[in-house]
Amino acid sequence: MRVVSGIQPTGNLHLGNYLGAIVNWVKMQDEGECLFFLADLHAISLPTDAAELSASTREMAAALIASGIDPDRAVLFNQARVPAHAELQWLLSGTARMGWLNRMTQFKEKSGKNREGSSIALFAYPVLQAADVLLYRATHVPVGEDQKQHLELARDIAEKFNFDTGTETFILPEPYIGKTAARIMSLRDGSAKMSKSDPSDMSRINLADDADTIAKKVRKARTDPDPLPETMDGLEGRPEARNLVAIYAALSNMAPDAVLNEFAGKGFGDFKPALADLTVSVLEPVSERFNMLRKDTTAIDSILEAGAEKAAVAGAPVLADAYRALGLLSGR
Repeated sequence: MRVVSGIQPTGNLHLGNYLGAIVNWVKMQDEGECLFFLADLHAISLPTDAAELSASTREMAAALIASGIDPDRAVLFNQARVPAHAELQWLLSGTARMGWLNRMTQFKEKSGKNREGSSIALFAYPVLQAADVLLYRATHVPVGEDQKQHLELARDIAEKFNFDTGTETFILPEPYIGKTAARIMSLRDGSAKMSKSDPSDMSRINLADDADTIAKKVRKARTDPDPLPETMDGLEGRPEARNLVAIYAALSNMAPDAVLNEFAGKGFGDFKPALADLTVSVLEPVSERFNMLRKDTTAIDSILEAGAEKAAVAGAPVLADAYRALGLLSGR
């Protein structure tokens, strides 16, 4: 099994990033060959600041390593260091169809009312996503609900390319169904996702926060006056309470109903201290390593460069096959 997955480089990483994606990546290292990349080429489909993008890419790499991604067990790199990603995207652009891209829901969401003013990169980035996985003949790709459509597109492109060229250049990747990722909401508003863009720092637990700050944010998280029920059904209409129970469940690797079984009938005066202690015990070692690694940009660049060299070697035969399949023999 070869797993390929990417993540957009974002600064100010928080608990939502950690529990939503990074924890599952760490587990995948034990289940097959893994290539993990920082999607910095995808990032430029929207306006970016060059210095901020560079710093965020390094920070994301530091966060992944601090969380348990081992560069000796998985290939860790950023897209921009492997030109074959962009190269294969162009080769696949002759296969992808405008109608397919017009149906991509994320373009509609991200472009909003300014569709005509959006970049070509934003419209065509699902083709780059296809290149990201097809380049390495990934057998499995982790997907959430919002990414299923993109994996289907990658399979459609691979299938049509193979048919049109009469080759078996690409394999069709399968969705990787691992443990359901936790969906972590804001500590100030249980109906909104935890986000770095929220103006209130109290809305999120940052990976760089120290133990005292983490505990303070948990204590001050918005809740309600009612005690915890015995089952998750009893949290209907209580988004903040549901969110804190979900965080406890994800950090303790327990089912939410098991958490409620332990705390049923108790108020948040009892639950929050337990949640704070648990959050600190899980995140403190990650935060300490993250804060140490993020300062050593030379070491991070060295890891990403070494990973890029491995990725380039893995992708070179597939890119060459794609050139040959299209009759571009002078290219390879």
